[in-house]
Amino acid sequence: MPVIRFVREQRDVECYPGENLREVALREGIELYGLKGRLGNCGGCGQCITCFVEVVEGGAANALTEQTAVEQLKLRRRPQSWRLACQALVQKSVMVLTRPQVGLADREGDLARARTQPLPEGPTAWPVPPDAEEPEAEDGTAPDPSATSDEGGVLPADGR
Repeated sequence: MPVIRFVREQRDVECYPGENLREVALREGIELYGLKGRLGNCGGCGQCITCFVEVVEGGAANALTEQTAVEQLKLRRRPQSWRLACQALVQKSVMVLTRPQVGLADREGDLARARTQPLPEGPTAWPVPPDAEEPEAEDGTAPDPSATSDEGGVLPADGR
């Protein structure tokens, strides 16, 4: 699975491809919001612009989906590396810095440490569930799929 490396929190979190970055962070207890965002965030609609993250260089290219029209409008005066977590879907492993507008005491040191360990690439698709096993008839044979009851279920082996 793709891994999201949260630099400020020094945590790696696995997620499924296509999962929303904000939802993964909140599920894992990662703090995306400052005071303003905790008091009045939009719940992931891209309107309050309080769930900023910075995509750190060194991650996979195209690790997140393209910027949405909402992001392009809301982030037009922000650095190119910033994204709204609520609008970004994770496609590949990525390194992000939460709340980039808040200072980080040893920013360069923390970023250098985060870059020292390579990010696992992980699969780029959802896992395929195993095929459902066919139920066996009472006599140990597989039921005839063409023999169904009026309710659409499989008839017993004796046809009743």
